[in-house]
Amino acid sequence: MKAAQLMGPGLLEINDVPIPEISPSELLIRVGAAGICHSDLHLLHFPYKMREEPLTIGHEIAGTIEAVGSGVDGRSVGERGVVYLCWSCGQCRECMSGNENMCLAAGRTAMPPCPGLGPEGGMAEYVKIPARSFVPIGDLDFLQAAPLADAALTSYHAIRGAREHLQPGATAVVIGVGGLGHVAVQILRAISAVRIIAVDVGQDQLDLAKRCGADITLESGPDTAQHILDLTSARGAEVIFDFVGIDATAQMSVQAVAPNGAYRMVGLGGGNPGITAEAAGGPGWPWGASIRKSYGGTRNDLVDSIALAQAGLVTVEVARFDLADARDALDRLEHGKVTGRAVLVP
Repeated sequence: MKAAQLMGPGLLEINDVPIPEISPSELLIRVGAAGICHSDLHLLHFPYKMREEPLTIGHEIAGTIEAVGSGVDGRSVGERGVVYLCWSCGQCRECMSGNENMCLAAGRTAMPPCPGLGPEGGMAEYVKIPARSFVPIGDLDFLQAAPLADAALTSYHAIRGAREHLQPGATAVVIGVGGLGHVAVQILRAISAVRIIAVDVGQDQLDLAKRCGADITLESGPDTAQHILDLTSARGAEVIFDFVGIDATAQMSVQAVAPNGAYRMVGLGGGNPGITAEAAGGPGWPWGASIRKSYGGTRNDLVDSIALAQAGLVTVEVARFDLADARDALDRLEHGKVTGRAVLVP
């Protein structure tokens, strides 16, 4: 089969590799589509070789069951689904409580094994997966389904974790209307009656936010936090979802979040929000506000995300690429030339 493999820092190749052999507890998936995430860019530019063998990347996977392990019950050849990306132990107290993304077996890193980030990923014609990570999608199109595995899952989890702040009439800010952010706007519109302010750079991104249901769009810049305060009677937004996570957006969030509000840090830009332990007032961190770094999501979050897509409430803006063009797709994503989500088709 063909697979997009990381050979070393900055080096991605399309290689011929054997079709995986599955164990009794696994499924073999014929990949229908595989989404591309900024995490894949982080891997591509990781300064050290991750392992001796090449790594097939890709953690947003949709496809069809090609073979079923001898010990697997309840699954059959031909079923269509997506791959839940947190390959957790399934037995610890976090997993048993439904918090598979916080699996105790992953230690303090709290990042269970994930396809394309250790185990072989889905930018290939076939991928083997633990049977319990398969989630059915019915007749949902693979191009739409693949990004749900992360772009929708991660967005939904961050939003669900701030649900108490999403009261009717509240204001929610989405910073970064890219692969995750444009889905987050739609989820907020589907499950709440909040006013949605979308923040990004460039008219194309702001137009996308409007199409996805944003009430107000703002160009990101030095005065954006003040604009948000002006729109909220100087109090700030009840919740801010930062899908960029650089210094500028983190500090914007601190300046624009309301007292008793919530800041959800989702983007991995390495930004420093500059929060200090001092009396609240002025532009700093307000009294009662909470901050949370949000990683991935639970299996139930993925099931809910799929249900929203099946109901037509979430539609992913997709840029389609052939598997052979994986490097071009990654380069276009890096240079901001992808609107929505880039998706590879084998």
